[in-house]
Amino acid sequence: MTDLSDTPTLTGDLVALRPADGRDAPCLHALMADPEVTRLTGSAHSSEDLTSARWSVEQLVEVYDRWSKAEDRLVWAVVERTSGAVVGEALLLDHDPGNRSCSFRIWISGARDRGLGTEATRLAVGHAFTTLGLHRVQLEVYAFNPRARRVYEKVGFVLEGTQREALLFDGRWVDLHLMGMLEQDWRAAAGR
Repeated sequence: MTDLSDTPTLTGDLVALRPADGRDAPCLHALMADPEVTRLTGSAHSSEDLTSARWSVEQLVEVYDRWSKAEDRLVWAVVERTSGAVVGEALLLDHDPGNRSCSFRIWISGARDRGLGTEATRLAVGHAFTTLGLHRVQLEVYAFNPRARRVYEKVGFVLEGTQREALLFDGRWVDLHLMGMLEQDWRAAAGR
């Protein structure tokens, strides 16, 4: 199995996933200011916190530069091919070589409902199974994000469980859904 020390560029019809590093920090910082990204990723606990900056650009430069050299994750900037604009990030992380598994995370800002997230998810997860030889990819999605859950189901993820009342947002508890995909699920969904 391949390790996660070299992040390739993955290209689809709508998006390209290219390695992210500190040079992407200013753009990603601006995209992270999207209140919907903040809410749907569980990065805030109240509507009042949705516009508060969690990280400075300088902190993100350090984080993305560190992540670009890490051997336990692949970090991509999601680039819309028609405009060349960075619209979000996608990651394979929490690599467990002994169990041939990892987690997946993605967020898109300002470019929703055009299939970009679906294609980016397919590209990243396809890389996990076909190139890295992983057996399992898992993710977490909050119950107040049904659009993302539909994307994940379309790609082939299945609901495996729920962490009840895992996030407190605006004084209400929100469940966290655990989803997973096995190598055979990927092959079935991809018609392989």
